[in-house]
Amino acid sequence: MDEFEMNIVETKDETDKKCPQCGGVMDFNPTTNNLKCPYCDYEEEIELDKDSPTEAEELDFLTAEHTANKDWGVETKTVLCEACGAESVYDALQTSGVCPFCGSNQVMEAHAQDTIAPGGVVPFKINDKQAAEYFQKWIKRQFFCPKLAKESAKPKSFKGIYLPYWTFDSSTMSSYSGEYGIDKTKRRANGETYTETRWYKTHGTHQEFIDDELIFAGKQQSEFILKRLEPFDTKDNKPYKPEYIAGFVSERYSVGLKDAWEKAKASIKTKLRRHIESDIRQEHHADHVRNVSLSTSFNNITYKYLLLPVWISTFKYNDKVYQFMVNGQTGKVSGKTPISIPKVILTVVAVILILLLLNWMGN
Repeated sequence: MDEFEMNIVETKDETDKKCPQCGGVMDFNPTTNNLKCPYCDYEEEIELDKDSPTEAEELDFLTAEHTANKDWGVETKTVLCEACGAESVYDALQTSGVCPFCGSNQVMEAHAQDTIAPGGVVPFKINDKQAAEYFQKWIKRQFFCPKLAKESAKPKSFKGIYLPYWTFDSSTMSSYSGEYGIDKTKRRANGETYTETRWYKTHGTHQEFIDDELIFAGKQQSEFILKRLEPFDTKDNKPYKPEYIAGFVSERYSVGLKDAWEKAKASIKTKLRRHIESDIRQEHHADHVRNVSLSTSFNNITYKYLLLPVWISTFKYNDKVYQFMVNGQTGKVSGKTPISIPKVILTVVAVILILLLLNWMGN
């Protein structure tokens, strides 16, 4: 058997469904959570097993078998369409798409032999038209974006994509030490007042349960943009079924469970330090906190592998392409826009003049 034959993948029957009224290919409809025919609007409920769980299961991290990263590189796979028998070539990261020959939804097996399958899907809640409306409102609020860019920014056709994420739960116990400062107002002999800060050492313990710490499991998309799409309501997920991604692109993970947990621990420790600093301020009625160090233990670690919904598109301004994304669940928008340099300079000058004026008035 040669390499070409080894890479042939068949699509799932559930997503090759044709509309019983007109024969069109049915897609997942974000507004109703049903399969819908885009031609005659016929809808059909997604069948759920009454005995199956209502959401993705929390899995034990310590007993996970496949924890490594997956470097898919430029690997491709040949997909055999169930509807028309045509063969299409896909990037190995993709687990769903649309047959270019007959328009049938192509959802392949969501995992390879040595990878983990998604435990759940957070379905799209908004459609492409709503995503475009959210984008138009968002770009109008970008102060430093040139007016001409705002008026001409017409997003190209949106691409709905399910991106891979890990979530982690863990009980944490932290021992910490640090310093807190309390300000005292004093008066000099000439009547002038000044602030003196007295510093005190402190230490203690902090317990906190971390729920659904979110880590992006891919490498192809901008983490800078994706981070600003958060939060996702990861509790509003459904156990993975191929019907939920029918008509959308989906990606499998390339950042493995082990490396994702290392990223999660760093993120959790940053969060814990912030919470501990807040606790110290409240406990001692402090004005300042500094030099906080902590040692944290993690217990009862569980994880989920979820597919989260994102609309991706671009717009062009002055021969440059700008990408943006819309959270497919909440409508939150993130992306890069052109910057008006004259507007930035005028703003900086205005701030400096205001500060000089306030200083002059104070004197």
